[in-house]
Amino acid sequence: MLIPMELVLVTREGCGLCERAERALWSLAVPYVRREVDREAELAPYAWRVPVLLLGEEVLLEGAFAEAELLALMEGLLGGNA
Repeated sequence: MLIPMELVLVTREGCGLCERAERALWSLAVPYVRREVDREAELAPYAWRVPVLLLGEEVLLEGAFAEAELLALMEGLLGGNA
């Protein structure tokens, strides 16, 4: 799966929705970087929106999402070739 830019998952420690989103990324083998909203001041705008999946500055998914939503997103990004 080729993604032109790095995906970033913005999370918070102890967040069940964040854990669910991370499991979805793992299960679909989607590469990403995990960043914690409480440790990086520049992520403050996402404090009450976690988990947030970013591609560059664009919010792709936020809140409750799992494999189905992630797969649909990946198919859209890759033109149906996921």
